[in-house]
Amino acid sequence: MKQTTLCYIDDGERYLMLHRVKKAHDASHGKWIGVGGKCEADESPDECMLREVKEETGLTVTRWRYRGIVTFISDTWDNEYMHLFTATEWEGEPDMDIDDEGTLAWTRKTDLPLADGIGDPTINLWEGDKLFLRLLLDDEQPFFSMKLDYQNDIMTAAKLDGLPINTHTP
Repeated sequence: MKQTTLCYIDDGERYLMLHRVKKAHDASHGKWIGVGGKCEADESPDECMLREVKEETGLTVTRWRYRGIVTFISDTWDNEYMHLFTATEWEGEPDMDIDDEGTLAWTRKTDLPLADGIGDPTINLWEGDKLFLRLLLDDEQPFFSMKLDYQNDIMTAAKLDGLPINTHTP
């Protein structure tokens, strides 16, 4: 399976997120996600995350946490293991338009639409991202394993540490 990383740069109140709007044939087109990408053959997840953050933001991450692994199963796209990180210290200023896949923006955590009627509805997130972002924001689990099943763009099942979880956004 493909190995990828995703990192949420965290300044305490906001995440630096990528609005995927530049590639027409992008599975995440129009979505807001963290920064990251595919692991190269000789990279650890940490090394991949550090390289991808530098490439996509211009930032050099100096303090990070490996938060979890998310297994994506899809009938449309390649299945993947995504290594999930948060970063709280870095050097440099983000280049908000450096990436060829989208545009970076600081997004207030309180604006993330994680529950019905709460948050900014113009921030379009994958349904599975809403689940793991809750875990990052709550910070109750230092590390987790999540499995997300998708048919096309629709999440059909989710498990957290091997147990089924409610996929309905409350």
